[in-house]
Amino acid sequence: MDLGLTDRVYVITGATRGLGFATASQLLVEGARVVVSGRSDSSAREAAARLAEETGATGRVVGVGADNADADTPDRLIAAAREHFDGFDGLLVSVGGPPAGVAADQLTDEQWRTAFDTVFLGAVRLARAAAGELGEGGVIGFVLSGSVHEPIPGLTLSNGLRPGLAGYAKTLADELGPRGVRVLGLLPGRIATERMQYLDSLSGDGDAARERNSSAIPLRRYGTPEEFGRTAAFALSPAASYLTGLMLPVDGGVLRGF
Repeated sequence: MDLGLTDRVYVITGATRGLGFATASQLLVEGARVVVSGRSDSSAREAAARLAEETGATGRVVGVGADNADADTPDRLIAAAREHFDGFDGLLVSVGGPPAGVAADQLTDEQWRTAFDTVFLGAVRLARAAAGELGEGGVIGFVLSGSVHEPIPGLTLSNGLRPGLAGYAKTLADELGPRGVRVLGLLPGRIATERMQYLDSLSGDGDAARERNSSAIPLRRYGTPEEFGRTAAFALSPAASYLTGLMLPVDGGVLRGF
C-alpha cells in the first residue's frame, strides 16, 4: 500500500527519542521529508543524523533545537520546513510526559504552570501556527494518552491537561475540516519507551510492574515504538484522508468502546 508520503514535508516535535523519533523514522522510510525538534540544537542534530543513517534518508531530515514552551518555536519550525524542504504538509506535536508520581494534592502552582506551558499551551501554539499555514490535504496530529478517557494513577498533570488538548483538537478539526485540513489525536498505551521504563520503575520493581501491566493488556505485551510509528505515519499520510476529529488508541486493546 502506497501511503502517498513521498516528498511530503512534516514537522515532528519531541523527536529526539521515543514516540516522536519512531514516527519520524517511519515517515522517512516512506519517502517523506522531516524536520525533527528537540530541546537543544545538539540533541536535535544528533537525532537527525541517526535517523538519516538508519533510514538512508540523507538530505531528507534536519534537526532544529526548539522548546515547545517557547512562543517563537512554531514559527521557527515551520520556517525550517520551508527553508530546507520548500514545503509544509503536516505537524505532529509530541512532548515528553510531565513529572509523575506526585500526589494530586501535593502538586504546586509552579508545577502546574510549567506543565501547562509545555504540554498544553505549547501544543496549542504549534497547532494554531500550523492551521494558518496548511492547505488542503494538510494534517495536525497530537500525541496524547489514554488519560484522555480515564485518569492514569500517578499521572495527575497528564490527567489534567491531555483531555483538554483532545477537546481542543476535536474543535480544531471541526473548524479546519471545510478547508480540507485534518486534525486528530493518537493515544499511546504502554509502549516500551524510556519513559515507560521510568514509570514502571516508580513501583520499586520495574520488571514486576511490566509483567503485571502486560497481563491487563488484551495482547499481553507492551507495544514497540516502531508499532506506534507505523500507526502515526499512516494517520498523518494522505492514505488516511478521511480520518479527522478522532482519538486513535494505540494500546493493544486496553481502551474499549471505540
